[in-house]
Amino acid sequence: MTDDEYVLAALRIAAGADPVPARVSTDARAVYGLRLPGAVTAGPVGVPSGTGVGAWPPSGVRSDGCPADGEPWLLRFAAGGLTIDVELTVCDSHIDLAGQVQPAPGKGARVEIRTPHVSKIRFPSDTGEFATTGLPHGWLSVVCHRPGNPPVATRWQCVRL
Repeated sequence: MTDDEYVLAALRIAAGADPVPARVSTDARAVYGLRLPGAVTAGPVGVPSGTGVGAWPPSGVRSDGCPADGEPWLLRFAAGGLTIDVELTVCDSHIDLAGQVQPAPGKGARVEIRTPHVSKIRFPSDTGEFATTGLPHGWLSVVCHRPGNPPVATRWQCVRL
């Protein structure tokens, strides 16, 4: 393309003659709806050895860094005085998730397991444990909501075989 063609293409876009594909607009609205204003973002932290499961992404297991079907992997996130451990078991058709918030978030707390298309709410046990099954492959995030505190959300992780 010449410089003139780039300028004409930019003018068409600016004039609305070359509309944004509907899928892009739909996805943008969906992502915007997943934002959590005021949330604290929990970043990944190292998982100590001897936990009985592999830290994910494992190094050298597969070129794409995904665990083998049915093998559990542990992710650990920390922020806002909380540690969120998430154990994932990736199966052919779904993801099973078990986790624990430490310290236990207490009464009135809830954990939200989010994907772009499904959100599941769980109420952690007295020790901070929670679980769900049947999540779709793809992006997921876990959010701990505690009364009187800002939510703590893990970074989005792409989980698939």
